[in-house]
Amino acid sequence: MTALSSLNGIPATANGWLLKDLLRTQWQFKGLVISDHGAVAELIDHGVARDGTQAAKAALTAGTQMSMSDRHYRDQLAGLIKQGQVSEAELDGAVRQVLTTKYELGLFDAPYQRLGADAASEQIGQHRAQARDMARRSLVLLKNRNRTLPLHKSMNIALIGPLADNAADMLGSWYANGRPEEVVTLRSGMHQAQAGKGRLRYAKGANIIDDPSALMLLADKHVDIDPSPPAAMLKQALAVARQADVIVAVLGEARGMSHEGASRTELGLPGGQRALLKALSDTGIPVVLVLMNGRPLALDDETKWADAVLETWYSGSEGGNAIADVLFGDYNPSGKLPVTFVRNVGQIPLYYNHLNTGRPFDPIDPAPYRSRHFDVDDTPLFPFGFGLSYTQFDVSAPRLSTDRLRPGERLKVRVTVTNQGPLAGETTVQLYLRDLSASVSRPVKELKGFQNIFLEPGAARDLTLEIAPTALALVDRNLQWVTEPGNFEVMVGLDSHHVKTATFERLP
Repeated sequence: MTALSSLNGIPATANGWLLKDLLRTQWQFKGLVISDHGAVAELIDHGVARDGTQAAKAALTAGTQMSMSDRHYRDQLAGLIKQGQVSEAELDGAVRQVLTTKYELGLFDAPYQRLGADAASEQIGQHRAQARDMARRSLVLLKNRNRTLPLHKSMNIALIGPLADNAADMLGSWYANGRPEEVVTLRSGMHQAQAGKGRLRYAKGANIIDDPSALMLLADKHVDIDPSPPAAMLKQALAVARQADVIVAVLGEARGMSHEGASRTELGLPGGQRALLKALSDTGIPVVLVLMNGRPLALDDETKWADAVLETWYSGSEGGNAIADVLFGDYNPSGKLPVTFVRNVGQIPLYYNHLNTGRPFDPIDPAPYRSRHFDVDDTPLFPFGFGLSYTQFDVSAPRLSTDRLRPGERLKVRVTVTNQGPLAGETTVQLYLRDLSASVSRPVKELKGFQNIFLEPGAARDLTLEIAPTALALVDRNLQWVTEPGNFEVMVGLDSHHVKTATFERLP
């Protein structure tokens, strides 16, 4: 699918170099190229087409074979062919690829398979157990001071926040056949998990966002705004919180706030949620911050105010049960971050596989004129690949099958993983690689492999991860894949920041 954006000033949908020279000729792609939704018509707004006729011509001749949800191919191609501006061969090639793709998908044999409301409802009902398991495996424990988690089911718990009893937002922004009435909210999930053993009190505490007019810009208009004064909502939440053994604050973003075309200039907790969390922290009662959001947030202060932080993203129809499983220890969290969390928005872009620059900052020797921010710790709040567990794992230094790798040879990296904690658990061992000297500047590290491992308390197991010859390749200044000789650093750990290293040489 072609992007809605441009590359070097030419929209992807009308970019012949991208779709023909690179995709077809160099990369040898044989499949169907379809535009993003309305992308052919949007060539007019991009300013590269005067009208629908020019837009259809530009897209088809560039290599966009199918137009998604706009009318210009339908209305303009016949005239363009009659005028000789588009050839019949170009049209035939596009039609042939569309028909081939439909044939390969089996649509000529059963064109209406998997369609209909009844089939969708049946599928949703059949897969709730899988949805619950997938959701809890995706949760990431970011902080757990003094082992605040897991909670005891006999506890007196204050559940507070605008997302604590919110079904629609748990589905996320692209929710397909998901239905709010079929969603298990966190309030419901925790109530079922406690089963009368403890007490669960609830208060909303704050609205997701304070400015209702801002909701007009969102793709989803469902957000429920409580008309009560913010001070009254906060007072009610604090009254509930002061009766509890522990506070579970469920905060974050409405699903429309992380939707397509829903950028934010600030990435902290929106609206009155930040003030709510600070007030809950000031009670002195332990606070568990449960995040529901579709993007990394900047939460430097918020993570200091909370005793434990659990990132749950938009966890779907079984999200409430999945999150309760983790909060009460029925499931030991094992998720890892697929993105970097910054300390503040000014650090962006911040990502683990960055280039080193000619003047990298050395925290041991903090000289001036180096690549860094001087007003903030330049490390991420939570690095790529990070995620805690209710137990503790250790990974040994990597042991390499050779320190002189011949062309075409696979490198084997062996480590010993030990569960040093009191509980059985799963973690993900991550393998990173750095090319120390190449014809183009290379990232300081790149993820080249990972493996999940489950261990009982006190158990240890050897793992072998392999680096294939293709993992050493790079795109050179001529946009060609090449493999060059030189020295490499191997890094293994449980996230991208805390790693143990070894080196080898790739021979000519």
